[in-house]
Amino acid sequence: MSEKIPVTVLTGYLGAGKTTLLNRILTEDHGKKFAVIVNEFGETGIDGDLVVGADEEVFEMNNGCICCTVRGDLIRILDGLMKRKGKFDAIIVETTGLADPAPVAQTFFVDQDVGDATKLDAVVTVTDAKWLQDRLKDAPEAKNQIAFADVIILNKTDLVTPEGLAEVEAAIRAINPYAKLHKTTRCDLPIAELLDRNAFDLDRILDIEPDFLESGHHHHHSDDVRSMSFTLPGDVDPDKFMPWINDISQVQGPNILRSKGILAFKDEPRRFVFQGVHMILDGDLQRDWKAGEERNSRLVFIGRDLDEAALRKGFMACAA
Repeated sequence: MSEKIPVTVLTGYLGAGKTTLLNRILTEDHGKKFAVIVNEFGETGIDGDLVVGADEEVFEMNNGCICCTVRGDLIRILDGLMKRKGKFDAIIVETTGLADPAPVAQTFFVDQDVGDATKLDAVVTVTDAKWLQDRLKDAPEAKNQIAFADVIILNKTDLVTPEGLAEVEAAIRAINPYAKLHKTTRCDLPIAELLDRNAFDLDRILDIEPDFLESGHHHHHSDDVRSMSFTLPGDVDPDKFMPWINDISQVQGPNILRSKGILAFKDEPRRFVFQGVHMILDGDLQRDWKAGEERNSRLVFIGRDLDEAALRKGFMACAA
């Protein structure tokens, strides 16, 4: 049993802060090496590029949601990793923001080879203190992610009042009174609170989902949520892009569940990494563009009732 490789499933609704947490795990001085599996909603993934651990191996799955169509891909990647046992200490699986963690966790119990070689250590769910209450009304995935969690990170606590924070914590506790709960800003908590917790409790999960260990579990997403991605060859003019993205976010923010991008700004040697949740935007210059790396600018929107043609036209008009 002790030789099984621990696996942490990292979940949470769109924009809650999963990638921020993953980067924190990978950059903290803990002396461990992780294999990372990233699943992204949408045909053009950029999450893999947003993971900062240069020494880590990152496997991207962009062909569908990990809890639905690509679970076979997950099993194949895990099988491949088992053949290289000893080269890493643990596995982290980051799901899409729309994933139901149940079928992902189920993989570690119903697939014989995976179950023999790995141990599900914990399901860690990141939640957004500002937007969670809204998502609990219109996104069943958000509730499932909380219900299934062994560890919950109530993130972005700096964006709400103490009264608002108490209300969202009460909402979480009404769904899952058992999980360890941490309140954070930018997912700032010691890694020891997340990994090697041996926290996954199968008995509790069977209380929630008595058919958890039966095959055939299938999850249906909210059909009205769409992902759209745009690539602009070459550089972007920041004096055009910033006013445009600010305007889009203010006008269409309620429908934009998530936005993110990696941009090549004119005359700037570093990549500009952009993140957004509804009307809240954040961006920063990060690492240099590598020698030979193509300076493309990519943008992803995930949301409801978004005008794809208008967004594409607006982004393309930001070309330098």
